[in-house]
Amino acid sequence: MGTGQATPDVAVADAAAPDGATAVVTAEVTARWRTTAASTGPADRAGVERAVRAAYRAAGLAEPADIRWFGSPLAATEAALELRAAGASTVREAVRTLPWEAVRRQAVERTGAAGWPPLWALTGGELGPVTNALADRIRGAVLDRLAPDPAVGDVPPGDAGVARERRTTARLALLDAVRGQHDAPWFAAFEAAGVLGTAPDGAPGSVAGGEGIAALAEVARTTGWWWPYADTVLISERPTALHRDEAGRLDRADGPALEYSDGFALHAWRGMPVPAEFLAGLGTVTVERIRTEENAELRRVLLEHYGYERYLADSGAEPLHRDETGVLWRIQLPDDEPVVMVEVVNSTAEPDGTFRTYWLRVPPDTRTARAGVAWTFGTTEAEYHPQRET
Repeated sequence: MGTGQATPDVAVADAAAPDGATAVVTAEVTARWRTTAASTGPADRAGVERAVRAAYRAAGLAEPADIRWFGSPLAATEAALELRAAGASTVREAVRTLPWEAVRRQAVERTGAAGWPPLWALTGGELGPVTNALADRIRGAVLDRLAPDPAVGDVPPGDAGVARERRTTARLALLDAVRGQHDAPWFAAFEAAGVLGTAPDGAPGSVAGGEGIAALAEVARTTGWWWPYADTVLISERPTALHRDEAGRLDRADGPALEYSDGFALHAWRGMPVPAEFLAGLGTVTVERIRTEENAELRRVLLEHYGYERYLADSGAEPLHRDETGVLWRIQLPDDEPVVMVEVVNSTAEPDGTFRTYWLRVPPDTRTARAGVAWTFGTTEAEYHPQRET
């Protein structure tokens, strides 16, 4: 199937292959789909549209007469709500669910009951936590934008029922979506199991549902979420920018962590959603600003950005305890648990002869510096007896 870009050669992780060879192949497959899940930039629209039509044909459906593109999942969901209101019928089950279930069954059969769990752990299990968390954040943001939750918002009692109904309708529209690039965990598992085939069903080496799943994978390689209806397909472009920390969480201090071409964006600091205007003020944070922030989660963001060591110095904090391992400090915060840290000095000198100081955050109920240091090593104060500190 031509899509305007070369389809990568599929290397199958044969369950009968040596463990080392299987692991290498599986890692390569997972790496490719990890890149897909995090990719940004414009889609190959012509190629995606060919693959969408192929998915409809594989499902036994007439090709869609109308394919519409949108800058973000938010805009596409708004269009989906309009289609639903006009009586449009989703064909997601035929296009996505049925071939997905068929291919998943064959993946388990091909790898065996004992082979599927470890293969999944190295593919979908590797990609799922980060990719699914991102997709959930997008879904939640779209839902809150289109239909704010009356349980957490300032909604007049008489309007609560209408607000709940609107939110349910928006949620159903989101359930019509196929996640495109964010289905990467499953595509990685299917490819590693050797069931992401492109041959027509019944051909040598093919699998039931193979044409459909291959078309879905081709769509996912270069675009974001899409909504299949009987005569119309709605497709969202991928993000234009994605910023994450080392743990894979959305994270950016000076702008949107996730941004789409039409302006839809998510702001976050180390995974925590924050208002855009909140980030704009991070450059001028003061001790008083931290102390007076009423939202405990936002206060923690301010504190992390300001720096614990700097806050201890500027706030006039006093040590709770000191011993040969270090100094225990506590930062009292209004309506929140205290931040407790151990100040330790590396016993190994730096090349310039100085000794670096580290600040280790420990549980709030820590009472001694030694107990705090012991906790960082996963042991108790009584059991902590280092032969040589480094």
